Amino acid sequence: MVIDLFEHNRTAYEKVCAMLAERGKAAVVHPTGTGKSFIAFKLAEDNPSSRVLWLSSSEYIFRTQLENLKRACDVELSNISFLTYAKLMLADEEAIKEYSPDYIILDEFHRCGAEMWGKGVERLLSVYPQTPVFGLSATNIRYLDNHRDMADELFDGNIASEMTLGEAVVRGILAPPKYVLSIYSCSKDIERYQTRIRKAKTKAMRDEAQKELDALRRSLENAEGLDVMFRKHIKDSDGKYIVFCSNVEHLRETETHICEWFNGIDESPAIYKAYSEDAESSKAFDAFRNDTSSHLKLLLCIDMLNEGVHIDGVSGVILLRPTVSPIIYKQQIGRALAAGSKKNSVIIDVVNNIENLYSVAAIQQEMTDAINYYRGTGQENRIVNETFTITDETRDSKQLFCELEETLSASWDSMYQIAKDYYIKHHTLSVSNRYVTEDGYGLGSWLSTQRQVRTGKIPGILTEDRITKLDAIGMEWQSKYDRSWDKYYGALCKYKYEYGNIDIKANYITEDGVDLGSWIANLRVARRSGRKGYYLTDERIAMLDKLGMIWDKLDYQWEKNYQVCVEYYVKNHNLDIPAGYTTAEGLRVGAWIRRMRKARDGRLKGAQQLTQDQIQRLDAIGMDWQDSFTKQWEYGYSQAKAYYEQHGDIDVDYAYINENGFPLGKWLKRHTAVNGQSGRTSIKVTPERKAKLDKLGFKWDKGDSWNKHIVACIEYKREHGNLDVPQQYVTADGFWLGKWLYLCRKVYNGESEKAGFSLTENQIRELDSIGMDWRMPTEKAWDEKYSAFSAMLAEIKADNNAAAKYPSSHPLRQWLSRQRVRQRQGKLSDEQVEKLTKLIKAYIE
Repeated sequence: MVIDLFEHNRTAYEKVCAMLAERGKAAVVHPTGTGKSFIAFKLAEDNPSSRVLWLSSSEYIFRTQLENLKRACDVELSNISFLTYAKLMLADEEAIKEYSPDYIILDEFHRCGAEMWGKGVERLLSVYPQTPVFGLSATNIRYLDNHRDMADELFDGNIASEMTLGEAVVRGILAPPKYVLSIYSCSKDIERYQTRIRKAKTKAMRDEAQKELDALRRSLENAEGLDVMFRKHIKDSDGKYIVFCSNVEHLRETETHICEWFNGIDESPAIYKAYSEDAESSKAFDAFRNDTSSHLKLLLCIDMLNEGVHIDGVSGVILLRPTVSPIIYKQQIGRALAAGSKKNSVIIDVVNNIENLYSVAAIQQEMTDAINYYRGTGQENRIVNETFTITDETRDSKQLFCELEETLSASWDSMYQIAKDYYIKHHTLSVSNRYVTEDGYGLGSWLSTQRQVRTGKIPGILTEDRITKLDAIGMEWQSKYDRSWDKYYGALCKYKYEYGNIDIKANYITEDGVDLGSWIANLRVARRSGRKGYYLTDERIAMLDKLGMIWDKLDYQWEKNYQVCVEYYVKNHNLDIPAGYTTAEGLRVGAWIRRMRKARDGRLKGAQQLTQDQIQRLDAIGMDWQDSFTKQWEYGYSQAKAYYEQHGDIDVDYAYINENGFPLGKWLKRHTAVNGQSGRTSIKVTPERKAKLDKLGFKWDKGDSWNKHIVACIEYKREHGNLDVPQQYVTADGFWLGKWLYLCRKVYNGESEKAGFSLTENQIRELDSIGMDWRMPTEKAWDEKYSAFSAMLAEIKADNNAAAKYPSSHPLRQWLSRQRVRQRQGKLSDEQVEKLTKLIKAYIE
């Protein structure tokens, strides 16, 4: 079979071939789901004797694309060599020369803008300046990187075909979805309006506004819950749905609500989780894709499916979002759309507050632009879909919000008259947001509200007639915040022009007195905390990005640490960086590597999560995500598993050492309770580790530990004639008998909390019966010295000449001197003081 392209891709392919032949560079910018990777595969198929070097951000993405090609066209291509951008980054010029490609494919080419990846691509293209280069991406713009246009940078603007998501729907390339807009929580909005009502000037206004707010609250309370909403709009009860979450914590929280939300559709839905490109996530993704069961199938993910990977047969996507960027928003809803599919998927957009209700308008605008273009150029026959179904579950609530806003602002006409009177008197409407007239009307707040309604920042009613009236009395639509923005942004542009960057210290003040450093710091805090509000809009974020804004100093530091790791890897061919390793500049890279492991595992509470891009980049330089303790455990487990596969069990003696020199018996023993203490082990036993050992038949409880210790005591006494067991003594079966007897003595002497267990009266009697000496080692040693000293005094008393045998330097006399010192220090017990006093007194007499 041959690759049969869809019409839109066939047209794009023809343009690509012509552009590559004429200019040597071509790019295709098509939205997710339109099958653009097949264009590149077609190029490889039509040139079977040519070597094609395919670069992408992920081997997993490429493997999935090959599987899609095999499934759709039953075609396998042998002339493609694959390389990730991360691996290319590490290749020197000599290694690059070995590829010798006839064509270079840059998949997801906007990713080439990353600093380190970009350098690898630059080296490749410099080695092969005459080799045709073909790029694929859903977007050529790096929105968070100064809005860099990678089509300009890599392909000199040679875009063979470009299409928006809205245009693809208009042309019928992608089936129009059913879009459901719902609302999850407006508690903060309610609280904000309640506060405004309490501050309202008149009782009449407060009463009317409270009535409106109560109506709004009832509307939200009576609104259908997510369980009802999902049951209403998810018609494919055994379909596949991708649920996008904002971060790992949000994903885990969402997982706890699955039964509550989807029980009405399927009581036992199949749940998969994929949020990084590790082995487990890849397995989960494959299992979701291949699941053909009759159950509802839900894939909870974060950013793994934002780009590159497409799944056939998806019934819909669910956006459980705080606000996301426009590009990610379109990438995510694109997962529900597929070229050639006649299935109308559902997109359920669950926003979390009233200010997030408008993002679907971006897709509608793209459709409107496409429709106007085709009609204006006489190509109406290309218009297949003029709209798509939008079910707005929030319509009533939005209307109530608007009415409440009107009530709190008094009647519009009355407030306009107050504004007009102020203008006639002062010839300006420039007042602070807190300005209140002599009659108590909040004119400043009202004017600010009009500005926000006009810009769409808050819901409200502002007709063209009202705008005209306000213009007539000198309305300044730019707020003081906007004027502040212009002032600081202008100063920032000047700084960038003079210094070439905007890496500004927090205490920097311009010569004109503009506190630019503090302003930049406040912007970072606002964006990091999610408080973008009316000042830090998406448009302004884009303006800052163009100047090279460093939003997160942590990310900035991340790049510096990563660069050191790259240099270390190139030099040492591994990333085994010692924990204490610090660069000459003071970067504690060894500690940083260990934080990265914890960050990926979610063990750094409150810390920023690693992005998929960062994980891939670390993988490319040999990052071992296991810490040393985990690696040691996994090695021990591999030895236990090997023994199990050979013998069918892991029931080995404590002293057993395998042929590799590994003390397997001792290692296994460290997983069981220490010294009879419940729950305490010398190796941490996680649920995952326990499950692994359970599969090998590990015996966690090897019988009555007390009886085994008693038997060990009897055997020791039979061999040695006493129970004077050294504290470090361990039996052949692995019982730490010396330590256990020591702890028993501590319990007997009233230190049970420190010992961690207790003794019954029967157990005490049993130890007594085999000759247990309950004295602690220090107490026993003191008694032995006391007895020797007593014998010395008795000998001297019986024979005066014997005194010569015991000079002042004799150890027993030295011992007595130490006891006097310890007595003065309060370190002797009352019983010991009494015994010494009586002994010396008897000798004197």
